[in-house]
Amino acid sequence: MAKKSLIQREKKRQNLEKKYKILRNSLKKKITETSSLDEKWEFQKKLQSLPRNSAPTRLHRRCF
Repeated sequence: MAKKSLIQREKKRQNLEKKYKILRNSLKKKITETSSLDEKWEFQKKLQSLPRNSAPTRLHRRCF
């Protein structure tokens, strides 16, 4: 059984991931579609400005 603080942290990450999922996917799509490096860098900066915990790779499968 995980600690309650870890469970709460995981729930927070899940909520952030849901909140930023559409924005994150649209930025990734724009990065792949554009051919200009300057535009790609701008989209990459916007992607990096999102919270780290909103990335789906930060989620863990836990037994609650």
